Amino acid sequence: MALKKFKPTTSSQRFKIISTFDDITTSTPEKSLLAPRKRSGGRNNQGKMTMRQIGGGHKKQYRIIDFKRDKDGIPAIVKSIEYDPNRTARIALLAYADGEKRYIIAPNGLKVGQKLISGLGIAPEVGNTMLLSEVPFGTIIHNIELRPGQGAKMARSAGSYAQLMTREGKFAIIKLPSGETRMILQTCRATIGMVSNPDHSLERSGKAGRSRWLGRRPRVNPVNMNPVDHPMGGGEGRATGGHPRSRNGIPAKGYRTRAKKNPSNKYIIDRKKK
Repeated sequence: MALKKFKPTTSSQRFKIISTFDDITTSTPEKSLLAPRKRSGGRNNQGKMTMRQIGGGHKKQYRIIDFKRDKDGIPAIVKSIEYDPNRTARIALLAYADGEKRYIIAPNGLKVGQKLISGLGIAPEVGNTMLLSEVPFGTIIHNIELRPGQGAKMARSAGSYAQLMTREGKFAIIKLPSGETRMILQTCRATIGMVSNPDHSLERSGKAGRSRWLGRRPRVNPVNMNPVDHPMGGGEGRATGGHPRSRNGIPAKGYRTRAKKNPSNKYIIDRKKK
């Protein structure tokens, strides 16, 4: 996985940094694992715009991803590493011994031809999915369930991961890159390794058109709006707009928006470091 920087032959390429896509082995997705994905353009069922800055974008199909990894004890061979337009990470096509094919989020370092397996009593190797009760201490993991059988919810984006610290009672203690430490039931599953495409955060689009391809319409700076449109709007000349806040008046910096009575608070040991 590497990045490619362009010579400034045009103004749009002066700051352009994108992936070389050298880890992708095929450009044709598995047809049986595709589903239609409709776009709303930010409009509701009455045709009224309810979400700003959404619209356009390249046509794309959804890749059905197996987040549960519940085919226990059946080995699978990695057939290809593919690009997924719906997520930042790469995806891998698995062909199981019984003939079924499934997509998974590809861990970093996964190669075509590699054998993967999930279930009880398996080796903690990259790409294998196992219960947190069997993962060795200090192991880097991703695709972590929050409830048994629910499917992966945490550490799914490019380059993300967590680390298993210890186990207490029926809970496993997980440390996230943000510094947050939380408890998760040991009967939940996780996949060994870090998510692929770790250089995604270093990419730069280089031009506004690339954002339009992704379905993002232009955003106006709130300071440049009128008072009727935003709390930070109005003023004579280049006014600062006062304290940074959202369109609804919620402060943007230093104001905690997490609910004090959130049910998951009891599972969080240390909050993320600021």
